[in-house]
Amino acid sequence: MNGVRFPRRLLLFIALNTLREAVRQKVFTFLLLLALGLVLGSQYFRHFHFGSPELKFIADLGFGAMALFGAVLAVVATTQLFFSEIEHRTILTLLAKPVRRAEFVLGKLLGVAVVIGVFCSVLTVVLAAVLWTRETSLARDLPGGLAGGPVVNYAHVAVAGFLQWLKLVVLASLTLLVASYAQTQLFTMAMGFLVCVVGHLQYLAQEAAARGAGPVSRVLAGLVAVVLPNFQLFSDAGTLAWTQVAGVTVYAFAHVAAAGALAVFCFCRREI
Repeated sequence: MNGVRFPRRLLLFIALNTLREAVRQKVFTFLLLLALGLVLGSQYFRHFHFGSPELKFIADLGFGAMALFGAVLAVVATTQLFFSEIEHRTILTLLAKPVRRAEFVLGKLLGVAVVIGVFCSVLTVVLAAVLWTRETSLARDLPGGLAGGPVVNYAHVAVAGFLQWLKLVVLASLTLLVASYAQTQLFTMAMGFLVCVVGHLQYLAQEAAARGAGPVSRVLAGLVAVVLPNFQLFSDAGTLAWTQVAGVTVYAFAHVAAAGALAVFCFCRREI
């Protein structure tokens, strides 16, 4: 029996085909344009900063748009790209060729990761340009206001964009895991958004369990912490040291690897 070799050309072919299909989808273009509009228009909302420093408000609004629309893209695109192959029966043609089911699943995951990477990269670059433009304008209009030098750390902006990409890839991998055994797109999307909400609120459950609930609550909180990722870990790029960023990266890839392996396991036992 031939061993499995990664990366194989067929896996990369499926990933590239997934990327092409995603770019053709209206949801990708719509979400990208909507997020770009919000990022580009963030400087016009600076009067509503609610006491926060102006540049920080613009950055928070930009990354908020990336997180919100990116989560929708990760769940919806992963679901549609997976189920479209089944509904159009093109998966039968693919699997009739020397394409393993594992290659199909991992190719889809790799393609979606690239799509999300394009989304986050474009928004990060645009946000950095908006921040630089506004910072330059402030330095020109208020020469004494920026006497201490540049306010925005663009390395932190790049790291924040990278961490958003990691978080969204983790979300996409868990959505793909659900899709590997689910029968409908609606159920898969609902579970994907549920994972997104629980991942962002996981720290609340852990704090509640640690404050005095019984042993059952502690066990449940521990299971949630192990099974589902804590998306709050990806939100504080400006306060994380490089070693912590590396730790979060390993944490993210561990979840992606586990979800990908389980998705392959489930899909290999699924009847199409």
